[in-house]
Amino acid sequence: MAAVICGSLAFDTIMSFEGRFAEQILPAQLHILNVSFLVPALRRDFGGCAGNIAYALKLLGGEPLPMATLGSDGGEYLQRLRSQGIATEFVRQVDDTYTAQAMIMTDRDNNQITAFHPGAMMQAHLTRIEARADIKLGIISPDGRDAMLQHAQQFRAADIPFVFDPGQGLPMFDGKELAAFIEQASWVTVNDYEGKMLSERTGWSSAEISRRTQGLVVTLGGDGCEVWVAGEKTVVPPVKARAVVDPTGCGDAWRGALLFGLEQGWSLAKCAELGNQVGSLKIASRGPQNYTLDANLSSRA
Repeated sequence: MAAVICGSLAFDTIMSFEGRFAEQILPAQLHILNVSFLVPALRRDFGGCAGNIAYALKLLGGEPLPMATLGSDGGEYLQRLRSQGIATEFVRQVDDTYTAQAMIMTDRDNNQITAFHPGAMMQAHLTRIEARADIKLGIISPDGRDAMLQHAQQFRAADIPFVFDPGQGLPMFDGKELAAFIEQASWVTVNDYEGKMLSERTGWSSAEISRRTQGLVVTLGGDGCEVWVAGEKTVVPPVKARAVVDPTGCGDAWRGALLFGLEQGWSLAKCAELGNQVGSLKIASRGPQNYTLDANLSSRA
């Protein structure tokens, strides 16, 4: 069974600030904000939501089909995907633009400031989703606005159940558009902040969203997650990480595990348990696609 993963493929430039953002930003001076952060550590990683989710799903033994767009500088990313055994038939490479780029700065408390250049991602809507015998599942993660809207409609038309995971793309849509996403999706996943914004813009509570879908998951970082099904909430506890090294891509690792569990026909709560386990392994490694799975977790999956 294959899962189409709609979202970005990006190069992440990750910087570490040894202090705390809160100590450098004066609330009374936000209207004239002008700050500079010394970042002694810098590295460049393969990233983007589609790439990160596909990486996690492949580690677990799933068959990811990332649907994303790379720029003229994306040849290295294509080679990486293929070396990992990840199919690239839905990865389009376009000229005259760069691959999406994320510049991520993390402070000592794991707070992050991110600047994102979408680049080739803005042409992601040119690739269409069609019904195919081996495609049984999909996810819409942050992508170009047109791509997210059109791919949701195409999943629905092809009768492919999908997860709506708006992430950082949520502010691009008004309440009517978000309601349409929810009505078309089979499942919805958001973090706590996104969940509050989603409810505010649609006027629907978490319980109501879960009644309009097969379920809603609200991730709570170090506090685990809430799983809402048919209006009822279950709290799935967190899994303590061996070390908190780098949160970048933790949510995407969680979503890769979610897709794996859904492929197996698991309950949403069981999917969330696996997601918490995989997320705890990711956060103990630098970069969004450099972690491995514990042997006992791989065997259980």
